[in-house]
Order: sequence, then structure tokens, then C-alpha cells
Amino acid sequence: MPFWKKKKPKQQKSTAKSKPAVAPGKPLPKAEMKQRPPSLPPKYEPPKMPDYISERSQSKKTTTSSIAQQKRPDAKKEFLRVFGRLTNHHRAWDVWRDFVVMFACSLSNPVDKSHYDEREKRYLKIINKYSKEEQKLFPELAAHTVMALEENPEQDFLGGIFMELRLGDGKNGQFFTPYHICDLMAKIAVDDVSKEIDEKGYITIHDPCCGAGATLIAGVHEVRRQLEKMNLNYQNHVLVVAQDIDEVVALMCYIHLSLLGVAAYIKIGDVFTNPIKEGNSTENYWFTMMYFSDVWQTRRLIHKMNDILKGEKDGK
Repeated sequence: MPFWKKKKPKQQKSTAKSKPAVAPGKPLPKAEMKQRPPSLPPKYEPPKMPDYISERSQSKKTTTSSIAQQKRPDAKKEFLRVFGRLTNHHRAWDVWRDFVVMFACSLSNPVDKSHYDEREKRYLKIINKYSKEEQKLFPELAAHTVMALEENPEQDFLGGIFMELRLGDGKNGQFFTPYHICDLMAKIAVDDVSKEIDEKGYITIHDPCCGAGATLIAGVHEVRRQLEKMNLNYQNHVLVVAQDIDEVVALMCYIHLSLLGVAAYIKIGDVFTNPIKEGNSTENYWFTMMYFSDVWQTRRLIHKMNDILKGEKDGK
């Protein structure tokens, strides 16, 4: 018979009982057998989850981890990249000025209706100088500015880029103070504000030569840290009053304060010949969005009523 047809012998099942692991010829003593621990219960194993559930949870973890690993692009680098595309056919200074003015107009027009017509015309006049493709780049510059201040509110974002691009007027001594120095100055200059808050309900920060607003931003955040200890929101208790003779840098300050949600108004003009006064025309004034909030409108109304009552009392 060929070997492949030969039947394999059947293996007999072993009926021998398992023996304890003891060396042959050396049985355990009876005393030691009594001390042996009882057999442990079988190890618990959790029920296996269905495949579709495990796959879904695994994919969810992978998606979450991948999102967490994604880094937000550097706002400054992206801003400079987009800005560089606009300077291919235009001067850097002209692009910067147009961007700042249009961004300021877009922040002012939704709330300041007294200046809407004038600033809307100015916006349209500027944007029409650029091609359709170039026009799309200005909102990108604004978006990168917003993201930069959202990621780090304590910085002079526009002022830093302004100096990095060497757009400042060095002949007239236009050099912005680095923010870390402004922060140190604010910590030294700002005293305890709790007393003034209790008396007036708010604190006013003045700067007659605001530039891009680095000193004001540092001052606002120093006051914010004090107000947080009092469980108060700085947006409802800080008023900024500023002025600068240079329109571009003054509007850079206006943009910063607007995006930080600070109640403020900035006047463009010479502080020596045309300072801020009550009753002045608001032609060259730029009011932030927070300035028109219910809290600050109520305060201004109360202030006017107090002035009227004071005038009537003095007249008597």
C-alpha cells in the first residue's frame, strides 16, 4: 500500500490525572499540604466590545489627537506673507496705510453712524485702487491681526510689524517703545485702582502721544489684573482717552483697542494746538465699539444729568 494511503495510528487519550509539581519520590508532608492556599478564582476578563464600537472609538481618538497635533499657523508670518503679495505692484507704505485706514473704517462704521457716510466713501475710494485679487488679501490681513491678538492679547502686534518693515518716520523720531518695556512701566505707574473704582465706577487711562498703543495696552492689562481680583470685567470699568498727530499710528492704536474690547476714543491732531476738550467737534474722533455698549452709554447719560443739575445749582 502506498505510504500516502496508510492510516495514521490513533492517539489514545491520556486518562492519567495531573500530578502536583513535586519532585518524584518526594511527596509533600501532610502538615504542608494543609497550609496550601485554596485555588484562586478564574481571572475576570471584561466582555469584548463589538467591532463597530471599538473601531468608532478608535477613530474618534485618532481624530482628536490629530486635531490636537495640528498647530495654528504663525499669525505674524502669515501677515507678512500676505502683505508681501500686495507689495509686488504697490509701495509698502501705501499698502500699510490703506490697510490700516480700511480696517479702522470697517470697525467704526457698524457702530458710529455719525461718521458712517464719510468713512464709507473713504473705504470705497481706497479699495477700488486695487484689483479684485488684491482686494481679497486685505480681509486676510485683518484676520491674521485678529488671530494674533486672540492668541496673545498682551502685545503691540501692528506696531511690531510696522517697525520690522521699517515704515516708521525715523527722521522725526518715530520709534515705538518695545512692549516688554511698556509692561514694566505699567506695573510701576499703575497704583491700586480699587479706590477710584469705588468712587466713580471706572478708571480712565490717558495718553497724549499714543502711537500704536503699546503703553495703553500694557496699562489696560495691568488694570485688568487688579480688577480680576475684585471679580470685575475690565471692559466695563476701563476708559481709554488717547491722541496722536499721525493718523496712521493713531488708527493702529484704535484697531488694537477695538479688538481688545476696550471702551476708548482716539483723537487725531496736535495735542498742543488742538487738544481734547469737551464740546469739540468729533470730526477727527474714533470711538471703539465697546464705547457704544449699554454700560458706557448709561454712564455718559448719568454724567450729563449730573452736569445739568450742577449747573442749575450753581445758577441759583
